[in-house]
Amino acid sequence: MSKLGKQTWWFQSEPRVVTTGTIAGRIESEGPLGSWFDIRLDKDGMQSHSWEQDEQALFNQTAILTLQKSGISPRQVDLLIGGDLNAQLSGFYFGLRDLPSPSLGIYSACSSSTEALALAGLALDGGVAQYVLTGTSSHNSTAERQFRYPTEYGVQRPPTAQRTVTGAGMALLGKTGSEIALTAATIGRVVDYGITSPWEFGAAMAPAAEDTIIAHLQDTGRNLEDYDCIATGDLGHIGHKILRDLLHNRGLDPGHRLTDCGILIYRPDQPEVFSGGSGAACSSLVTFSYLLHQLQFGRWRRILVAATGALLSTVAAQQGETIPSICHAVTFERKDASS
Repeated sequence: MSKLGKQTWWFQSEPRVVTTGTIAGRIESEGPLGSWFDIRLDKDGMQSHSWEQDEQALFNQTAILTLQKSGISPRQVDLLIGGDLNAQLSGFYFGLRDLPSPSLGIYSACSSSTEALALAGLALDGGVAQYVLTGTSSHNSTAERQFRYPTEYGVQRPPTAQRTVTGAGMALLGKTGSEIALTAATIGRVVDYGITSPWEFGAAMAPAAEDTIIAHLQDTGRNLEDYDCIATGDLGHIGHKILRDLLHNRGLDPGHRLTDCGILIYRPDQPEVFSGGSGAACSSLVTFSYLLHQLQFGRWRRILVAATGALLSTVAAQQGETIPSICHAVTFERKDASS
């Protein structure tokens, strides 16, 4: 690995995405990307004794699915890296506790998917792992009572709110295995825009997305035009517009190539999706299904996935704290068989 500028890691061995697995909740399966998900649930629960156990099962089943698709046994996996939105990362640790691999649970809220990918690339490029299984989960009902109000409370939500995605997405990375390579990761900084409302995630996270995208371009010497797609994690419609305004103020016009996983995963006319999707599974579901398949099919050659996370807690929100945010970005590229 080499370092570019202050924030970007360059993976010289170009670790490959061996395979991916995705399981989506009912609302997500009814959205425009439904056909891209491996498994589409017709109900979100409760299948277990609690919403939290449902999410743990989602994580477990997605891990098993991903390994089955790859033909790699659980004992061949050198490292598990992932996270969720539950306290003490119970979705990750409880859901994957039966797998025999060493585990690194990480938390960057909804940007955990790209943080996990960055660490996976670091482990593979550094030679300490041959296979790394990475991913995230979230569940609408577990997240609501972690960060806002229990589902049963029936609180009225403003149009700026986003729906937490129910689902899990995982990727198995290795030294070889496909034409899709993980080539770089830009590690984000904490950015605080002064937002205090837990219904304003998009506004809180947009400046962090701008900060990381600009850092990535400066570190790599690239332009926006060098990417077929730049997908932020889950800014939703409002945060996406703010990000475009912030980039415009810098004299940058991303045009059609800038999109957002929180916008892509739902149709605007779906009930109770408000400004779009959010949650730790939002970017992993969209990235490991729709986005990477565009590379696989040769429609795109290079993409930047910049997942965003609002670093709030119920305690901090009740104390009137602002919502600091962070964004980690990774680059995927399609490589020819000879590369």
